[in-house]
Order: sequence, then C-alpha cells, then structure tokens
Amino acid sequence: MGTGIVSQSVLLTQDVDVGITGYFHFEIGGQTLWITTTHVSLLIVVIALSVFALIANRAIKKANPEDVPGPFLNVIELMVEAIDNLTKSNMGKRGIRFSNYIGTLFIVIIVCNISGLFGLRPPTADYGVTLPLALITFVLIHYNGFKYEKAGHVTKLFQPILLTPINIIGEVATPLSMSLRLFGNILSGTVMMGLLYGLIPKLIQAFLWPFFGVLHVYFDVFSGAIQAYVFCMLTMVFIAQNFPEDEVQG
Repeated sequence: MGTGIVSQSVLLTQDVDVGITGYFHFEIGGQTLWITTTHVSLLIVVIALSVFALIANRAIKKANPEDVPGPFLNVIELMVEAIDNLTKSNMGKRGIRFSNYIGTLFIVIIVCNISGLFGLRPPTADYGVTLPLALITFVLIHYNGFKYEKAGHVTKLFQPILLTPINIIGEVATPLSMSLRLFGNILSGTVMMGLLYGLIPKLIQAFLWPFFGVLHVYFDVFSGAIQAYVFCMLTMVFIAQNFPEDEVQG
C-alpha cells in the first residue's frame, strides 16, 4: 500500500496486465509514493461499502417495528444474525463482542475478492493489503492474550523449554501465513484470468463467454468467499484460544 516501490506490470497484450500499475507518484519526505491500481480499487470498494452502509442505516431507522420487514431489511437481518451466530459458536460467550470486527473483516475481504467481476484488480491480490489485515488480527490476538492470561501469555512460550524457538516462530508466523494464504489464492486467480484474456484472441472470447463465466464464478466468487471465510475463521480461533476454556465451550 504505502510503499515507494511499485512492481512493474506484467503485460500480456497491449491492454491486458496482471501486475500492479502505477498511475502517478509524488514525493513526501524524500520518499516516492505511488497511486496504483490497488489504491483505486480499494477506494472504489470502500465507497461502495460506505454507500451500502448508509442506505442500510437509513432503512433501519425508517423501519416500523410493527410492520413486516421488506426484502432489503430481511437481507440485513440475515447477515447480522449469521455473523452473530458465527462468532458465538466459534468464540463462546465473548464472541458477540467481536461480531462487528469479524463482520466488517468478512465483508471487506469478500467484496475485495469478487471485485474482479466488475473489472477491477482485486485489492487482496496485493500483499500490501493482506498483510495489514493480518497484522490487525495479530494485535488483537496478543491484546486479548495479555488481557486474559496476563504473564501466562508469555510464559507459555517457554513450555516446554526445548520448544521455545518453535513456539516463538509459530507466533511470528501467524500473520505471515494468514496474509500469504489470502494473497496467494487471490493473486493466482487474477493471473490465471489475465493469462486467458491475454492469450485468447478477442474474437474467440466472444464465443467463449460461458467458459469465462464459469471461471469467474470459481476464481472470484467461490474461491473469494472461501478465502474470506478461512481468514475470519482463523481470526476467531486464534483470538478465542486466549479466552477461559469454559467460556469458549459455552
């Protein structure tokens, strides 16, 4: 995201690329910062989600509790209930406190993942997006670890003492594995579709739209939804492992 080095675009034809393209750059404190396809795509996603949230908020405020909710409010209610149930079933009694974070995380990731359907380069195909998301989760993991386990959150790394290096490496590897899994899966789909669009002549593509549609469903929708779900599940599991055992089971 905020890096001064922009990867060179991998051009397949004159109008198809699967890399990160820099549109313009500026200098701040002697550092060169680029505005890239990732920034533009992420901005569009944020604006779209913000508009949706404002519309949903207005609809909820205007709704009459005594009336039967319409289709839009039913969808919103189903989304909220699904996220609440998901967090409570995986995190126990304290899970409801993380519903807002898990819900926001899931919606942002899945919309970023499927943004390729609308001609955007998925922001999650940029490691500069997935790593900060994983680092936020990493901070929450250890914040709750110190909150509930106190000093035991550190001393457990030395139990048993011979496995201390492995325990430390395991903790450090958590954000790396989470971010790389999401990044790698979304990037691979982006590259595959870019290769197909770049190698198959446009005249032939017009007759292969069902084939491309199936591939988009798999790489953008199915894989995108799975990766968003996996990321959120790992987030809940890693945070909840610091809670008292009886609360998680309850």
